[in-house]
Amino acid sequence: SGLNIVKEKEIGTIEQLNVSPIKKHHFIIGKLAPFWIIAMFDLLFGLGIAKFVFQIPIEGSVGLIIFVAGIYLVLVLGIGLFISTLADTQQQAMFIAWFFVMIFILMSGLFMPVENMPDWAQVINKLNPIAYFIDFMRLVMLKGARIVDVSYQIISITIYAILSISLATWRYRKIT
Repeated sequence: SGLNIVKEKEIGTIEQLNVSPIKKHHFIIGKLAPFWIIAMFDLLFGLGIAKFVFQIPIEGSVGLIIFVAGIYLVLVLGIGLFISTLADTQQQAMFIAWFFVMIFILMSGLFMPVENMPDWAQVINKLNPIAYFIDFMRLVMLKGARIVDVSYQIISITIYAILSISLATWRYRKIT
């Protein structure tokens, strides 16, 4: 999502957009909303494949998964937008995003349980938004957790989403 904003910077159209009468938050919503919609479609498609092709049981509420995934996508898109405000070229943005995504995914508990990580890594992992979402998905999909069981993860994801989109919007206004 951030790459299209970096591309606007590279080709020089960002200045034209900035002097247009459109408000900054409308511009940001317009840039991020299509990616949010596509990602939600991908989520539904992936859940359908998991359930009907691979016979993976979904023990918890699909509605809860969709709701929290929607919040999580705001978080991820906010991070992408923030990265786009830091980078001057698409290559820089891709490198920065790749660097953080790899660290976040490797430390998220997706490949190895967080409990098996050294204590220092577990402490650092408290700052990893992907870890909260993976924990949420495991608890809801595989164990049938209810909203009260995953409220800590939902609150954490929501706080990170608000912080990421706010920081990205603030930084975007500052660079324009």
